[in-house]
Amino acid sequence: MTDTPHNIPLTPASTVIVGAGAAGMACAVQLVRQWRQRDVEDPASRVLVVTAGLPLGASRMSGSDKQTYYKLGTSPRVADTAEDFARALTAFGCCHGDLALVEGLGSLRGFHNLIEAGVPFPHDADGAFIGYKTDHDPYERATSAGPKTSRFMAECLERQARELGVRIIDRHPVIDFVCEGEGDARRIVAMVCFDLSRRGREGEALHAFAAENWVLAAGGSGGIYRDTVYPPGQTGLHGAALLAGLEACNLSESQFGLASISRDDPATGRTTGFRWNVSGTYMQAIPRIFSTDAAGRDEREFLTEYFPDMPTLATAIFLKGYQWPFDAERIVGHGSSLIDMAVHQETVVRGRRVWMDFRANPVGPAGEADGDWEEFHRNRLGDEAVAYLDKTGALQATPIERLRHMNPPAVEIYAEHGIDLTREPLEIALCAQHMNGGFAVDKWWRGSIPGVHVIGEMAGTHGVKRPGGSALNAGQVGAMRAAEFIANARPAEAPDTAHAAERFAAHEQASPLFAAAGGGAKDTQAPAPSEAMAEIRERMTRFGAHLRSEAGVRDALEAAVAQYRQLVGGGLRIDSPRERPAAVAAVQQCLTHAAILHAIAALLERGGGSRGSYCVLDDAGIEMHPRLIDPSTHAPYRFRPENETLRREILHLRLDPSAGPAAAAFTVRVEPPRPIPHRDAAFEVAWADFRAGRIYEI
Repeated sequence: MTDTPHNIPLTPASTVIVGAGAAGMACAVQLVRQWRQRDVEDPASRVLVVTAGLPLGASRMSGSDKQTYYKLGTSPRVADTAEDFARALTAFGCCHGDLALVEGLGSLRGFHNLIEAGVPFPHDADGAFIGYKTDHDPYERATSAGPKTSRFMAECLERQARELGVRIIDRHPVIDFVCEGEGDARRIVAMVCFDLSRRGREGEALHAFAAENWVLAAGGSGGIYRDTVYPPGQTGLHGAALLAGLEACNLSESQFGLASISRDDPATGRTTGFRWNVSGTYMQAIPRIFSTDAAGRDEREFLTEYFPDMPTLATAIFLKGYQWPFDAERIVGHGSSLIDMAVHQETVVRGRRVWMDFRANPVGPAGEADGDWEEFHRNRLGDEAVAYLDKTGALQATPIERLRHMNPPAVEIYAEHGIDLTREPLEIALCAQHMNGGFAVDKWWRGSIPGVHVIGEMAGTHGVKRPGGSALNAGQVGAMRAAEFIANARPAEAPDTAHAAERFAAHEQASPLFAAAGGGAKDTQAPAPSEAMAEIRERMTRFGAHLRSEAGVRDALEAAVAQYRQLVGGGLRIDSPRERPAAVAAVQQCLTHAAILHAIAALLERGGGSRGSYCVLDDAGIEMHPRLIDPSTHAPYRFRPENETLRREILHLRLDPSAGPAAAAFTVRVEPPRPIPHRDAAFEVAWADFRAGRIYEI
């Protein structure tokens, strides 16, 4: 270890992995194993895992797409191929076929690595890993170890990493990357973090790291939304990565869905509730869904406004189980996503609260039969729902009994957080759940800056829509690919720290993130970090979530850029040195949300319509439902249909270096998705390329 000119400790390593979730830990394990195979001396000492908080992050604390693992099929009766798998990933466009094929080819290797690590994926007495159908899934490729699937993955892989001797540096949130060079010569030479384990008179101390290889695995930027299922500690690393010069892609694409929420109680200062997706068997148990006023009174069966009869409503609730993400194509015709919009109308427009109650079946208006509204009966559901409940033996009288029968851990995980589903309902909302976009990578998960790999949710490999749970597969495959490339084609030695230390002085003068880390504004009227984040979250939830409009996004982008310029100009009030990490996070996330809004605006300017998990509002478009009223027009919501020609485009975005880091100016380019390659190489040719290392020369 050495010091920078400002006495900041500087620790070198061959490879620094930022993030300690399922993807980051998998990369650390695979890298050490790869180096061992190449007889590299003491390989574990060459890897550092740096994380803001080991127990934090979506892998360990959230149900955001982390309950299902989507893999290549393992059914003993249904054939599957990597090309079929790739076709499912690319079916809705904006997704590179070669990356999708790699995810298919590496799928079972990653899956079996997890089994060997101890993740309890279930199999039958013959050893078959039986699957089930998830959203956008043409096969039964999905599996699960229960609601804690991704937590098991992260914990089992962490245990393996520690057994291998990997060093894990906890409580070190990233401030900024120190870079040099421009264009193709640009490099990250160091990373500076807060060290929350040490505190001086100026607040938390700083710690820097130098590396030859960087693996960014810090997850999605879930903190930029007010209504979110991401855990409170999940802030992402997108702002710092954008400032470093990494190119992003598909930032307009995210997933939104119904989830239980948490609330802060101002009277006690405590947080009540628990953030978790209510997908899968939570919906397939067919609970009652009702609303109340803000005080929890005046119960109302609001869904009966939107559905004509009990069988249609109850079947739509059931279908939300594996049609869980909000989907523009599933609103009209009493589709399952009409439920999402009804919840939006009740919570956002009417200011009420919505609850899911497993103690009772759905009921009609005023809680009793009314006209076409008969009582709930499972045999009056749609054929798909009846067949599923029969197959699983879910014939019980109440939702809680059906849920306990199909998925006992789904009940237990709420009990662990003080919520008894047999005694109380869950408060739910339509929440941000997963980023499908991220940073552009190649088939070795290399980012646009040499020496940088991006894996997990930070990698923008998913396109518009994808099968539920495929993110976990992508994270494991990307981790293996990054580790293999680093082990075989990148330096195993740590860099010279003297060079990295020299870069600090100039970087500190130019970095808006260093400015935020150094102190706050003199103006007592400037916003505190929490106030800045509240503005960001409100803006993204209103204009960058499941409902979007050209005018709204344009105005939101202008306001986001203005806010960012204010914050980097010293416009944050820091009342205590302990708020410095929150101030840096606010600046990072402000830039992130400006970038996402810029990408959305660019897509709409190109004629983009409703697709994936969002609707583009348009007065000349398709009416959602006569009872779904837009408060700005007092007329029914109408949405623009998808412009399917844009499936053949991937929108790339990067910070414009000529405008300076404080400008929040971006450049945009469009790239066509690469097709799924058809592999037909002779074994001898492939073997020769592998032995010669030519497979890494791309």
